[in-house]
Amino acid sequence: MTNLAHNLVDAAKRHGDRPAVRLDDVVLSYTQLLDAARRVTALLRSSGVGPGDRVGLVLPNVPAFPVLFYGAVAAGAVVVPMNPLLKAREVEYYLQDSEASLVFAWHAMADEAAKAAATVGIECVPVEPETLLDRLGEHRPDNEVVDREDDDTIVLLYTSGTTGHPKGAELTQHNLVTNASMTAETLVELSAEDVVMGCLPLFHCFGLTCGLNASVLAGSCLTLIPRFDAAKALEVVGRDRVTVFEGVPTMYAGMLHVEDAASYDVSSLRTCISGGAALPVEVMKSFEKTFGCIVLEGYGLSETAPVASFNRPDLERKPGSIGLPVRGVEMKLVDGRGGDVSTGEVGEIAIRGENVMKGYWRREEATREAIPDGWFRSGDLARQDEDGYFFMVDRKKDLIIRGGYNVYPREVEEALYEHEAVAEVAVIGIPHGDLGEEVGAAVALKPGQEADVDALRAFAKERLAAYKYPRHLWIVDQLPKGPTGKILRREVRAPEQV
Repeated sequence: MTNLAHNLVDAAKRHGDRPAVRLDDVVLSYTQLLDAARRVTALLRSSGVGPGDRVGLVLPNVPAFPVLFYGAVAAGAVVVPMNPLLKAREVEYYLQDSEASLVFAWHAMADEAAKAAATVGIECVPVEPETLLDRLGEHRPDNEVVDREDDDTIVLLYTSGTTGHPKGAELTQHNLVTNASMTAETLVELSAEDVVMGCLPLFHCFGLTCGLNASVLAGSCLTLIPRFDAAKALEVVGRDRVTVFEGVPTMYAGMLHVEDAASYDVSSLRTCISGGAALPVEVMKSFEKTFGCIVLEGYGLSETAPVASFNRPDLERKPGSIGLPVRGVEMKLVDGRGGDVSTGEVGEIAIRGENVMKGYWRREEATREAIPDGWFRSGDLARQDEDGYFFMVDRKKDLIIRGGYNVYPREVEEALYEHEAVAEVAVIGIPHGDLGEEVGAAVALKPGQEADVDALRAFAKERLAAYKYPRHLWIVDQLPKGPTGKILRREVRAPEQV
């Protein structure tokens, strides 16, 4: 029995005066981070939150996030991280499904979360630096860290598949502790001297595990950017002497496109990590040439906490590959019947190991479908070479990845279906040079109804997070269908002018 929060306690003992988290001029040492987290633990206990209770976090990358996260984990609570760009109807679903006890929301983005919390009937605690510190100051630090079993869920991370509502992936104590330690020790080789760039969202598993939890384990400094801006990122690399940069492909492309990119001082960088989507080889080569550092690509999912494979810094690196399975993880490729495929042939990635989630929150059937035989089915297609390296081929499902964020087609479609003039909708991904994919929607109207493209787009924008609503939308007479009348997304094509 242990608790992920013990990593913070240990880091404060070993590196108390060293910076743990930074956001521009705001710096929290490990001692300060631990003290604030312990006050959060006390606040939660005074609010009746106990082990196993769910606590929502709706925050961008600000120092309050690690304070609240570790405070909640130490109390034995289950953290439900959410994108602060979500609208009220989306937050409401997460709060209801998880049966959250309360939710913390960043003050600048708290309105939508507050509406959702009011509907669900729980407290929404607005978070801004001054008021949070005042409220925490009312509580004496609670030094008790609740012991957790390895199989206890400590993070409920909602992930979108291609059918039904988003599902909560139950990430356990063992999942997160082992994935963070593996990342810090064998992949990035972090030490207390390192400064890690925290521009990956902490509400996403990539940023949470590889950024925050790995940094705390090693005693490194995590320097935060609330919302990614390529020029700002390059500036921070030089200002804070960042040694490890972790990002998605659109971030690397964005930094390459910054005017006078080569003039920024990035001499401190030793390692760059890419994940979330396939990194174009040309982007990788250009980035390495421009900034004089290596980029290591890996692969993982929310359900795998997240890292499953990686191009190790001490082994051969193959551009375009997602590398080899990491410590404690097995990967293989299977056909539609679950049988192994031959070297060089395409199959679905199946994963087994200490990183695989417990299951989907209260979704037994979905869990059995995803893990039918002890191997998690990723829904991603790949091939494997004779050296064991994996190469992504395509996604088996219809999931759209826009700028590293997952966009669930049916969720977008359902929002558009709420419009009185809409008869049918098919949402697809449209290739985009910088974002990877853009969201597109083909809409068929009801007979006798009228609606223009701009009005429909605005309608969706009011109901969906900014990264989800369809920038490209066009009206069609009818949508392609199969023999049973099912709309065939794969046969939908965007007009050239979009």
